[in-house]
Amino acid sequence: MQKIYPYYLANEAVYANTDLKVTDKYSGEVACEVALATPDVLDQAITAAVAATEAMRKMTVYERQAVLEHCVKRFTERKDELAHALCIEAGKPINDAIGEVTRLIDTFKIAAEETPRMLGETLPLDISPRAKGYRGMTQRVPIGPCAFISPFNFPLNLAAHKVAPAIATGCPFVLKPASMTPVGALLIGEILAETNLPKGAFSILPCRRDSADLLTEDDRLKLLSFTGSPDVGWKLKARAGKKPVILELGGNAACVVDKDWDLDDAVARVIIGAFYQSGQSCIGVQRLFVHSDVYATFKEKLVAKTKALKSGDPKDKETFIGPMISEGEAKRLHGWIESAIDKGATLLCGGQRNGNMLQATLLENVDANCELSAEEAFGPVAILEPFDDFDAVLKRVNDSRFGLQAGIFTRDLYKAQQAWDELEVGGVVIGDVPSWRVDHMPYGGVKDSGLGREGIRWAMEDMTELRLMVIRTPQ
Repeated sequence: MQKIYPYYLANEAVYANTDLKVTDKYSGEVACEVALATPDVLDQAITAAVAATEAMRKMTVYERQAVLEHCVKRFTERKDELAHALCIEAGKPINDAIGEVTRLIDTFKIAAEETPRMLGETLPLDISPRAKGYRGMTQRVPIGPCAFISPFNFPLNLAAHKVAPAIATGCPFVLKPASMTPVGALLIGEILAETNLPKGAFSILPCRRDSADLLTEDDRLKLLSFTGSPDVGWKLKARAGKKPVILELGGNAACVVDKDWDLDDAVARVIIGAFYQSGQSCIGVQRLFVHSDVYATFKEKLVAKTKALKSGDPKDKETFIGPMISEGEAKRLHGWIESAIDKGATLLCGGQRNGNMLQATLLENVDANCELSAEEAFGPVAILEPFDDFDAVLKRVNDSRFGLQAGIFTRDLYKAQQAWDELEVGGVVIGDVPSWRVDHMPYGGVKDSGLGREGIRWAMEDMTELRLMVIRTPQ
């Protein structure tokens, strides 16, 4: 990592100050200093994006595709650097960090492939005598300057899911990365600055939350895409005015293990789903429902595997549990664990905290109204509950204000279809944990988990508007 990073204003690196201190999340030491944008800088960025709108719209398919392909090439060349930076600024275990860089590359590669597929269609309009001689055609046109706000837990990939489709569609943008993890987005900016994108096509500006009001409220911006906490996301939507808002928010994802599934396989997948990158994933396994016939055996196997997970320095390739993003977040979740125990929950393993390091934790007998069950934990904690009736357990899964994804371990085709039909979630994963995602699938939630879908093709639809042309042939 560099010691000092600029922000990017209208495609250019600006070493304006060193006001933002980014810490190594494991050691707590300052790892680097980053330029912090003020409201006047955001205003300049929006002005530049508006000025770049026409030039971005006129970029050819091959030009936009070339930008994305350049990014794929450069990300691949700098893979180790990107992973190392991610490991430090996010505290993400190095193996998880390498995986995220791979997904960054995949996301830009998919966007390059999808760029020529912004398809329209022809419409026969002569459905009645009065419409004889008429036909219609549609095309998708860029919506215009976009505002993006990305979170701390996937600093590279979740920024990529906004940036890549914006380039593919020809939309200039202003991106605010999370203040705790800005470096990944700035490295994306460094590589974008090597391309021939029109001046003003992008700005990447770390800034304080209260400085980012313009990204929400300024009517010059034609779309807001936010990934983060539900509380913040819905407040932003309420203030966004007329612009469309895409929200990718949180959840308390449920996973159901039926009695017909191989338990060793389910345990292995649940370990990853619940505890990879210290559980800081909006689709991490939080609520775990296991059939009563196999509950005791499953619990024994899962507890043993959880206790064996190595915690420590994320730069160590043997580490599975690294630090949470901050001590404050670790304290919050540790308090929820203690509160659940006070209300009758049984601690199966873990539960101890040291600074921002929280042990991988399993509990059972957790009251459904406890924060640990009803809210988004966003940390290395999962709760177990037995079930006997499949219909009833689907209702338990739906008993949540969230609805992002669910995982169902069953070999019964009819139960799989039933889950798909009845679960109030954006996606149902059969034979795996809800934490599974590949970057070209439609991804998003319902209820308090958000609005709209990510996945390059679906994000491109959000970033474009449908325009109709009607042609009359005189008769």
